[in-house]
Amino acid sequence: MKLNRINVLSKDEILTIHSAAIELLSTVGIKIDAQDTRDLLEKHGAEVDQETTFVKFPETLVKEQLKKVPNSFKLHGPDGTFNFEVNTTSTQFATIGTPIKIYDPNNKNNVRKSLLEDMIQQIRVVDSLEHINNSHVDVWPNDVKYTAIHAHAMYQWVKNTRKPYGLGCYGKVASQDMINMASIVVGGEKELINKPRLVGFFNPTSPLHFPQIMTNGLSVFAKYKQPTIIAPEALAGSSAPVTLAGLLTQTSAEILGGIVLAQLFNPGAPVFFGTVSCITDMRSGNSALGSIETTLITTGVAQIARFYNIPSRGPGSVTESKCFDLQNGFERLQTLMLAAQAGINYITCAGTYESTLAEALELLIIDDELAGVVKRVLDGITVNEDTIGLDTIKKVATERKPGANFLGEKHTREHMKNELYIPKLIDRNRRTTWRKKGSKDIITTAREKVDQILQNYIPPEIPVEIETQLQDYIKKVETRSLEYYKNAEGISASSISIAGTEIKIDEK
Repeated sequence: MKLNRINVLSKDEILTIHSAAIELLSTVGIKIDAQDTRDLLEKHGAEVDQETTFVKFPETLVKEQLKKVPNSFKLHGPDGTFNFEVNTTSTQFATIGTPIKIYDPNNKNNVRKSLLEDMIQQIRVVDSLEHINNSHVDVWPNDVKYTAIHAHAMYQWVKNTRKPYGLGCYGKVASQDMINMASIVVGGEKELINKPRLVGFFNPTSPLHFPQIMTNGLSVFAKYKQPTIIAPEALAGSSAPVTLAGLLTQTSAEILGGIVLAQLFNPGAPVFFGTVSCITDMRSGNSALGSIETTLITTGVAQIARFYNIPSRGPGSVTESKCFDLQNGFERLQTLMLAAQAGINYITCAGTYESTLAEALELLIIDDELAGVVKRVLDGITVNEDTIGLDTIKKVATERKPGANFLGEKHTREHMKNELYIPKLIDRNRRTTWRKKGSKDIITTAREKVDQILQNYIPPEIPVEIETQLQDYIKKVETRSLEYYKNAEGISASSISIAGTEIKIDEK
């Protein structure tokens, strides 16, 4: 049988959290900055306080909109040759779009600011991996104008991968740019809607706040039915109650509010019931994404998502470690393995460390191997007459030949590829063989694999007319000022918070 899912909540406890989340939504509501979003909610029965900008969601509105959420959808690559299904029963693996630094052993600190070339290399490495099916704007290029990063990212996605892509819901303008550029590539908006290529990230600000730039972006992703992750990044003890039950209640309310909005923007818009929430380390005040409590939160979210029959998203391979040590290894495996055992349907964060703020291409290779290991664990043990192989056991056991074993048996040849996970990276040699091959640690071996991928990589062919249209689009985006974006979005902020890091958006 397949491996049983792990649970941290009983059915009654899930219902208790659901009821508490509904009470929060109906009595306190969510602070929503955008006037047009508040108006839309009021039109559908929500109670709006225009002075405080809090919007109360009646239970009937929530239940009605939840009925419209699809429980499965497919994601496609730019040319349509690659696709995979996200549903409520399977597990897919992906990266995450937060690193602003990248591992560089030639730097005295072993990290440096990430550049556009790093983004390109990261996309190419993900494209070559067996188990990691999706990348996002994972490596933020510090050598590109901030207000044009999304356009450069879209261009490099088209140029360097056959897999889908993900970006944040950073306003109407940038989100529409992403849609427009994807439509150029796939042959029009209708094709993009029918076969989604993009994953959006909608991150509420905990507690109970939807920034205008996020709801602006969500409206665009929902309009074109590009699957969107509704995922608070709450910290137990600082931006959410220190109790995990309290955090799950608060974030459930935030997620449900985002899902209601997505369905009001466009009924049937695909969404993920998501989380990247963790705890506050009470000694330092920092986030602790690699903590064991993160896995408990993630497991709870997986169960609550199944309660609503909506695909879930959660973190895996996350760690606070700033180097490639034992802490890095055990935190990333524990968060990855337990997220998969919990039944999370879309596990992100491959290739990251230092609370997902740093990226290492070597870790991408390692995480792909770990994803393969996890898949094998989830498959469990198949027991039937054929897999037991009773006749083979009798044959080998009763042979009188010296050294008789199962290696040469037909039963072994027929089952070994499906039964045993054969690693591509993990070293199982004896010490003498390992020394003859250079005494390499796993980071060195992974680096060699990265170099091999990049050296042999053959990018997809892009028609000249599409290439020209994309280049022209980037030039148009490059001409915009910060003031243009602020006016278009109706905001006055001079910075945006991404994964807990305040990134200035000064003009260049």
